[in-house]
Amino acid sequence: MGGEGYMPGRALVTGISGFVGPILARGLLDLGYEVYGLIRRRAKGSLPEMIDEGIKLIEGDVTDLTSVLSAIDKSEPDVIFHLAAQSFVPRSFEQPLETFRVNTIGTLNILEAVRLKDLDCKIIFAGSSEEYGLQIASERHYKAALEKYKVIYPEPKRIPELPIDEYNPLRPLSPYAASKVHGDFLMRTYYYSYGIKTVVSRAFNHEGSGRGHHFVTSTIVRQSVQLKLGEADKIPIGNVNAFRDWSHVEDIVEGYILLSEKGVPGEVYVLGSMRTNSVLSYILLTLEQLGYEVKEIEAIRGEKRVRDPLERDYGEAFGLKFEKTKVDRLMLDEGLGFELSDRGIKVKTDKGEITIEFDPNRFRPTDVPILLSNPKKAMENLGFKPTKKLIDIIKDQINYYLDPYNRKSI
Repeated sequence: MGGEGYMPGRALVTGISGFVGPILARGLLDLGYEVYGLIRRRAKGSLPEMIDEGIKLIEGDVTDLTSVLSAIDKSEPDVIFHLAAQSFVPRSFEQPLETFRVNTIGTLNILEAVRLKDLDCKIIFAGSSEEYGLQIASERHYKAALEKYKVIYPEPKRIPELPIDEYNPLRPLSPYAASKVHGDFLMRTYYYSYGIKTVVSRAFNHEGSGRGHHFVTSTIVRQSVQLKLGEADKIPIGNVNAFRDWSHVEDIVEGYILLSEKGVPGEVYVLGSMRTNSVLSYILLTLEQLGYEVKEIEAIRGEKRVRDPLERDYGEAFGLKFEKTKVDRLMLDEGLGFELSDRGIKVKTDKGEITIEFDPNRFRPTDVPILLSNPKKAMENLGFKPTKKLIDIIKDQINYYLDPYNRKSI
């Protein structure tokens, strides 16, 4: 990072107290940036103690234009990293008005503040892979989706539609995703209309130590550690069939900084790992990292059974070669899937049987079936290069939850 001749300036980070904000702030400080963080009064207690060293905190709320204008006066930023959002997808179904107030009005306030102050700065918008929503993986998947939803708009121009780049259609499947699409388009509207230097990132799932407890990877690892330590007797979970492109948060943060240095205003950039793995594999790989030898999985009710489910597969899927598991391969080839009627999965290990129990309350009204990124634009034009493996993410999360304070501070 930090191209030849590039001079770090003043950065304003919204959402400084969130999962990504402190990690981004550390990276900016290390590069010599003067860092300001917009923080709500009630969020101060959640800010990691080590992060406010060298960071100038400004109290404010993105939903309040006056406080955003004041923050811009105090920070006079050369670049704004707009991370502030209500980012938990299930909550967006429960609280859609709150989600749009924060994600849409909050984004509009940032843009309006820059416009009203006539500020010549760059804005990096943290969009989301959830904007893509329903992406068609096969002809069989297309027929099933058409039967379920009756209408798919826009209609696919190619099947499969994976991997996903900047030109894939946007088919959001949650209020959160729709709110991010709104922010995405607002950014480019203000670029075209007012010449504001906005850059949109559509980052795919990014995880690591300190990810919110209610996000699926943290839920998986925390419960698995509790089971290992005798604090739980099963792993309750929702949809294990969902596939996600999981990156380490540090890789995505590097991408954000590269966007601020080299990203072309008005353009969109995909950031991701170029791999996809199932929620079920995430659970089984976590158990493996905790010292369990996973020998077989079997549906609690039904005939579904897979021996050696964690056997590694490095073959091609959707034109890409990446590390996956045997169970991933079976699911991608549409030969395997687990339903709520299966009740759960029995995991047979060298240390006894572990139960993964399907919890109907953890299933979303609609769920994105599969995400797989194609970040070649960012790789070729910015020098973006994800380096961390899926196991690296899991190890960091295990280390976090082995601390009893982190397991219990929910």
